[in-house]
Amino acid sequence: MPARVAGGAKMERDAAHPVQPLPITTEQSQVEQGLIDRLLAIRKSYAEHIMTLAGVASGTGIRSAITAAFASIPREKFVEPPPWNLLSSAAEMPIISDDPVALYQNVLVPLGAGRGLNNGQPSLHALCMNALAPTRGESVVHVGAGTGYYTAALAMLVGETGKVDAYEIHPELARRAGANLAEFPQVEVHCRSGAEGPLPDCDVLYVNAAAPAPLAVWLDALHPGGRLLFPLEAQGDSGEMLLVTRRTDGPYPARFLCGVQFVPCIGAQNARAARALEAAFRKGNSNQVKWLYRNDQPDESCWCAGPGWWLSTASQSRVSVPLSC
Repeated sequence: MPARVAGGAKMERDAAHPVQPLPITTEQSQVEQGLIDRLLAIRKSYAEHIMTLAGVASGTGIRSAITAAFASIPREKFVEPPPWNLLSSAAEMPIISDDPVALYQNVLVPLGAGRGLNNGQPSLHALCMNALAPTRGESVVHVGAGTGYYTAALAMLVGETGKVDAYEIHPELARRAGANLAEFPQVEVHCRSGAEGPLPDCDVLYVNAAAPAPLAVWLDALHPGGRLLFPLEAQGDSGEMLLVTRRTDGPYPARFLCGVQFVPCIGAQNARAARALEAAFRKGNSNQVKWLYRNDQPDESCWCAGPGWWLSTASQSRVSVPLSC
């Protein structure tokens, strides 16, 4: 009984005089502010370096806008807690670090064990955003948003008058993306596959998961003049980023940007299309692709074909003469 009484008395005393948090000292405050200032400076130089690595021409409005986005978004907010395993094409082994400054390099950062997913290479995404050239007020669909780092950059490019619909099929990543992007009122995160309709109509459709064909649901979502960029890639193989611009009539201008390897887009896989694509890449000359036709009548310029589409290497669009491809 005395012990219980003593305990009760102590509880009453704690309730009357709750423990106060230790005050933040001037020295602690200065250290924290120093880290903030250091990261701000690092992000600025990182952003410029990434744009140079991506080969984006200086003096353009889109370069300035992308640079500003990369310079202001805290990458450490969008990845796992430290220590981080940083993956670089220049290093044979992962670099392990708990210093947030280390994130501001051209490195991949895993988003969680067992998924095989990562916060991708910044220079690749800078190259892709430059090719898509989102402008203020435009609408964007981002498929494979992960935890939202590159979604945040897209949101900054279209501004508060624009709209970004982000699709992420993994529930935990979608939850984290929603929290990370809460400060952007123009962003809505959807926890489902972005390979299935309906999708909102948009000016830009940016896919960060591989598909062996340009899906009709993506092409149909584009406004006239809208741009689709996605990894055209067979599952388990490498591929290339394909940029397609929708037109109101005739074939769509199309070109490959660069070689890539992404995780497969769930809901977009097709074994027959994958085999045809593998054969096309073995054949080579992907750099000559210029048009995407949406029909089943490939001609002698066909580089690769699937149900309802084919890619042409013709120097200019023309009426096609059916030919097996």
